[in-house]
Amino acid sequence: MIIVVEGISAAGKTTWCHQRAGEYLIKESYPEKRPDRHADPSEAARLWTEWNAKRWSDAVAMERAKGLAVCDTDPLKLHFIWALWQVGEAQEADWLSQLEFSRAAVSDRRLGFADRYMFKTIDPLLAQQQRDRDTARPRPNFGLHLRLHNSLVRWYETIAKVMPERLIWGLPGMLPSIEMTANPRRYDLPLFDRFIGLLPGRSGGP
Repeated sequence: MIIVVEGISAAGKTTWCHQRAGEYLIKESYPEKRPDRHADPSEAARLWTEWNAKRWSDAVAMERAKGLAVCDTDPLKLHFIWALWQVGEAQEADWLSQLEFSRAAVSDRRLGFADRYMFKTIDPLLAQQQRDRDTARPRPNFGLHLRLHNSLVRWYETIAKVMPERLIWGLPGMLPSIEMTANPRRYDLPLFDRFIGLLPGRSGGP
């Protein structure tokens, strides 16, 4: 079983993961040199997809070994470039390029849908207060993350439209019970396409 924990920076997801996930945790991570989509959008999309696929592979390996993996942020990570496009911080071509690479990775079973998504919504003022109290973690892009919050909520609302049983709003007091049955929709490409088709466009319309 693979669980994804999501929310903007300072929402409390990483704290929850460290307190609840323990040995099952797949930490949020980034390449040492982050791809530059301004220099080469297509190559950046490819490299990000490869990194995301590595995190997914780590989650699958953890699940195989221990029955459960808890991911601090979604390995698919496609929501991020979509949200950047929604707020005008990325071009539509950037979104479409990473979508193309990610779709191919789902088709190849190198990325997939999680079994549970837990999304922590948060009031921007509270997030700001939590950021200010957490002096141990630098958050240089915190202002941008606040702007992304509503778009990320829309992304997971769309997840709930196609997989309502998969989404939990908020972070529960304990981990959900482990499901041992195989997930037949993990690499369901028609479901992926349906989900993408339901996402709002840049203007906020369908």
